[in-house]
Amino acid sequence: MEEILTRTVDSLPTYETRDKSPPPPESSSLEFIQFYISLDKSQRPEFLFKLSSDFGVDHKCVAELCANVMDSQKRDISTVLQAEDRLRYCLTPRYKVLLNHISRVEGGVKFLVDLKADVIEILASKTNDSPHIRDLNGTLKSMLSEWFSVGLLSLERVTWKSPCELLQKISQYEAVHPVRNWTDIKRRVGPYRRCYVFTHGAMPGEPLVVLHVALKEEISDNIQTIVRGFSSLDAVEDINKVNAAVFYSISSTQPGLQGVELGNYLIKRVVRELQGEFPHLNQFSSLSPIPGFTNWLLGLLNEQRKEGPSNRILSDMEFRDIEEITGGQAYETMRKLLSTNEWVSSGHLVKALEPVLMRLCAWYLYGEKHRGYALNPVANFHLQNGATMWRLNWQADTSPRGLSASCGMMVNYRYFLQDTSANSSRYLKTKEIEASDQIRNLVLQFQKASKL
Repeated sequence: MEEILTRTVDSLPTYETRDKSPPPPESSSLEFIQFYISLDKSQRPEFLFKLSSDFGVDHKCVAELCANVMDSQKRDISTVLQAEDRLRYCLTPRYKVLLNHISRVEGGVKFLVDLKADVIEILASKTNDSPHIRDLNGTLKSMLSEWFSVGLLSLERVTWKSPCELLQKISQYEAVHPVRNWTDIKRRVGPYRRCYVFTHGAMPGEPLVVLHVALKEEISDNIQTIVRGFSSLDAVEDINKVNAAVFYSISSTQPGLQGVELGNYLIKRVVRELQGEFPHLNQFSSLSPIPGFTNWLLGLLNEQRKEGPSNRILSDMEFRDIEEITGGQAYETMRKLLSTNEWVSSGHLVKALEPVLMRLCAWYLYGEKHRGYALNPVANFHLQNGATMWRLNWQADTSPRGLSASCGMMVNYRYFLQDTSANSSRYLKTKEIEASDQIRNLVLQFQKASKL
């Protein structure tokens, strides 16, 4: 490892020769790529640690130049700026020069995106949580954010006539509602449906983020009507039946681009595209899953079982109704039934649990926070984009996956275009969530019924 790094990672040119030094041979970049790909997955953390720790920033040089910057403060502004520029240049890690040159060889950008994915996985697994690895992660994120800025991305509508390889990748990358077969994907790009992707010139044929849209008469409250209830494949779209655009799936396809803003820009671009196609269209909303709700609720029920009635989440009447229907202790029975999805087989239990689960889910979305922002990642994404938490839908996804994730509930985040900028700014600055009366009323019911 040491040998390959010494051979392929050049020293940082001096400040005076930074614009005059010849680039390293392309063979160095290719040798580095081939060596890294050949490594076993278990060897990569050690290799990346050596790269980031032994070929990073020259800390001695930084210390000296920091002193120069301090000394220059009493001199003219030109001297100050030059001292600062020297320091800025010295803060460049040696390996960044190599990474820049790798980006210029064929397939180099995709390699760096995959390399970033490896770094993210290493940090998440705590395999190596060194400051050097974190700094490498930050350097890659900064580089990729610049290369994948929205002005360098191409918006492409996917149709049944798109290349087969692209359609296949979209099917494979679908993370929200799995594609069952070719007929399924044909329907998802067919009449009353739109599919858009962002692509990048350095990664041809590779969708970076995928957005599926259903064109409906009204904002949908059930995903099965979208992914299962299609018009015939040769139907002619009636413009009078297109009153709402429902974003029902958005999938980022490249783990290495985590933290690079793509999805929010894709939604904004697609809204403009649809307005151009349907000038009368003025309703835009997601129909979003609620990952994590069931796990959060099961944790709450476990606490409830241990702490007893001090922090009750059921009213006395609800408690009695559930015990009467199930014949068991309410909280323990709820925990078992929600763990297995068995509760949906009882109409009486479904009816009894609806008000309970609706208010709990509303609180989970609206009231549970991480660093002051919405805990749920999907909620946080749409709220950052300026959407309104608009409607919580009961039995909106009755698939096994939907029941396991969120007891079958889904939520609409509605985009009122005239308000999105103000909503986004307010949420990011004050962490205030814009929500409809329905959501606020459910939250109020939770607060009244619970002592949490």
